[in-house]
Amino acid sequence: MSSAERIRGELARAARALGAPEGVEPVLERPRDPQFGEWATNLAMTLARPLKKSPRDIANALIGAMDLGKAGVSGAEIAGPGFINFRIDAGTLAAGLPAIVAEGDQFGRRATGEGRAVNVEFVSANPTGPLHVGHGRQAALGDAIAALLEWTGWKVSREFYYNDAGVQIANLALSVQARARQLAGMDAPIPEGGYHGEYIREIAARYVEEHREDPKAEDLEAIRRFAVKALRREQDLDLQAFGVAFDTYYLESSLYENGMVEKTVAMLEEKGATYESEGALWLRTTAFGDDKDRVMRKRDGTYTYFLPDVAYHVTKWERGFHRAINVQGADHHSTVTRVRAGLQALGMGIPAGYPDYVLHQMVTVMRGGEEMKISKRAGSYVTVRDLIDEVGRDAVRYFFLMRKGDSQLVFDVDLARSQSEENPVYYIQMAHARLCGIFRVGEIDPASISGAGVDFAQLSLPEEQELVKSLLDFPALVAGAADALEPHRVANYLLETARRMHLWYHKAHVLNEPAEIMNARLLLARASMIVLRNGLSILGITAPERM
Repeated sequence: MSSAERIRGELARAARALGAPEGVEPVLERPRDPQFGEWATNLAMTLARPLKKSPRDIANALIGAMDLGKAGVSGAEIAGPGFINFRIDAGTLAAGLPAIVAEGDQFGRRATGEGRAVNVEFVSANPTGPLHVGHGRQAALGDAIAALLEWTGWKVSREFYYNDAGVQIANLALSVQARARQLAGMDAPIPEGGYHGEYIREIAARYVEEHREDPKAEDLEAIRRFAVKALRREQDLDLQAFGVAFDTYYLESSLYENGMVEKTVAMLEEKGATYESEGALWLRTTAFGDDKDRVMRKRDGTYTYFLPDVAYHVTKWERGFHRAINVQGADHHSTVTRVRAGLQALGMGIPAGYPDYVLHQMVTVMRGGEEMKISKRAGSYVTVRDLIDEVGRDAVRYFFLMRKGDSQLVFDVDLARSQSEENPVYYIQMAHARLCGIFRVGEIDPASISGAGVDFAQLSLPEEQELVKSLLDFPALVAGAADALEPHRVANYLLETARRMHLWYHKAHVLNEPAEIMNARLLLARASMIVLRNGLSILGITAPERM
C-alpha cells in the first residue's frame, strides 16, 4: 500500500469518527512547494458544511483522530483556511521503491477496467491520399489512449473506419481517370474538387500498366476499386512507419452492401424517431439536445453524411462495444450530437454520451522559421511520412502528444531534430540512457537490484526525495490520464520526471560511494529506469540504453 493510500485510509476513518457523511473520499494532492510536505488535503474544508464547524477546527480534530504512525506520517500541519499538510520521513517515502522494481514493466498497471471491451476508433482517413500530419496527430493520440486503457485493465480493440464511399471517392476515381487518359495522349483535365498530388500520377501509371484491356481508362468503377486499394496500401505503409497497428478495418461501403444503412433507417422509423416533411425524412434530434431536427434522407433519396455514422455505431454496439471512443479532428464536432441522438433513439448508448469523442486541433509544421505546407508526393500538404523521414518516429510521436488534443500544435522540425536539452523527447530518452550507463559503467546487472537490505533513509537529498515522489506518483498519473483520455499528461509527467532525474544525476554520485549509499542510489536508479521506460512505452516511444 502506498503512502497516499495509507493517509487516505486514515483520513477517511478519522472523518467517520467525527461524524462525517458516509462515502466521504479524501483527496490528496502534492503541494506545489516541497517545503510544505509530501501530501496535502482540503478535507476539512469539504466537511465544514455537513459538520457545521470551522475548517481549522475540523482539521485539528482530524489530526487528533488519526493514527499518524499507521498512516506513515512523521508530521501533520494546518495551513491557511484549513489545509492539512503531511510530512513523510525520507526512509518511509523511499520504502516504496522496491515495489517498483518488483513489478517492473507491470508497475503502473491497474485492473479497473475489469477486462471490459472498449472500441477505440482513430485515423479513419478517406483513402484519397497519403496520411497528412493531422492524421498523424490522431494516430498518436488514438494509439496512446488505447495503451492507457490497456494499462488500466480494459480489453481494447483499435479500429480504422475507411470512408470508401461518397463524393470524395468519386472525385478520386475521376482524378486517376484523368491522369490515365493524359498518359494515353488524351486531353483530360483534373475535375473540380479533384486530387493533384504526384501520387495520383503514380496510381494512374500503375492502372494503365496493369489494365491493358482498358487503354482509354473508360472503366470508372475498376479505376475506383484500383485507386482505393492502392491508397489503402499506401496508408498502411504510413501507419507501419509510425508503428501503429489496428485490430479491425471497417469499410463504409459495407454498410450499404449488407443493408445496414437501410436497417438503421427502418429501426429509427419503428421507434418513432423520424418524420417526413418537405419530401425528406427527418430525425428528431431535438429530443436529445440538438438545436433543431436534422434531415436524414434527402428528397432525392440519398442519405446525409451522419446517417452512415449512426449505422456504423449501431454495428459497434451490436459487436459488444458498449464503450466506444472516437478520436477525430475538431471539424467533426457537428456530428457528435447527431450520432448520439440516433443511437439514443434506438436505446443504445444510454445514458447519453455514447460514443465518447476526443476531438483534436490541426498541426502547423515549421522548419527554418517558416511554415511547411507542401509535400512532393501529396502536393498540397505535409505527410506523416515526411515528418518521420525528417526527425524519426519517436520525436514525431512525442511532439504530437505533448499538448492536449484540443489545443493548437506547432511542430518545430528543427527542435525535433536537435540533440539538446531543449528537445523534450531527447531530454527524456537521455535520462533513461544515463541511468543505463550507471549500471554499464559499474558492471552491475540492473535485474540484480531488488531493494533487499537497503537503508532507505540514505536517500535524504532534496533531489532524491523529489525524484522518489515523482516515481511513486506514476500509477495515479496513468489512472488519471486514462480516465480523462489525455495522454499529454504522461508526456508532461515524463518530462518533469526526467528533469528531476537529471538534477539528481548531477548532484549525487552513485558508484564508488560507501556501500549503504551506493545500494540505496542503485535502487533509485533502477526504479527510475523502470518508470521512464513504462511511461515511454505507453506513448509508443523507445527507451534507448545509449544515445
